[in-house]
Amino acid sequence: MPESEFSRIIDIRHIEDKPLVLEPTPEEAAALARRFGIVSISLLQATLTLSREGANVVAKGRMKAAFVQSCAISAEDLPQKVDEALLLRFVPDSQQEIKPDEEIELSDADCDDIPYSGERFDLGEAVAQSFALSIDPFAEGPMAAQVRASGLLGAENNSPFAALAALKPKE
Repeated sequence: MPESEFSRIIDIRHIEDKPLVLEPTPEEAAALARRFGIVSISLLQATLTLSREGANVVAKGRMKAAFVQSCAISAEDLPQKVDEALLLRFVPDSQQEIKPDEEIELSDADCDDIPYSGERFDLGEAVAQSFALSIDPFAEGPMAAQVRASGLLGAENNSPFAALAALKPKE
């Protein structure tokens, strides 16, 4: 697995009972924007309190973000904001070996677990993935209605060449 652009390694042996504030550097924010296919990230901040439940670690807090993405229809810059609660649970990686064709049962709680091995996990990558999930890939800006009204997105032919043909002057 490639190294995360926003890595913040936490050692479970040194968890303190105080909030952690995670923010990417400008270089890390630019790398995350490229990774997630958005224009830019001006703010990404997660304030989390970590607590241990046996070998499990629960991270609870808030994530705030301000970023610019492209409108799904017009490609115009579209400023966005996120302010949402975060609840992440890190669990020791299962030592049970799973065979490739074996069917396994997952409970709802299993789907939210983030496995880690050894004594450390990457809290920054977990925040980055939570941020990615908050991005609406179909967000539309004010010009989307104009593009639709222009007929450039007709259902019969919505290839890029059809859009160019529609802009060609009529003879």
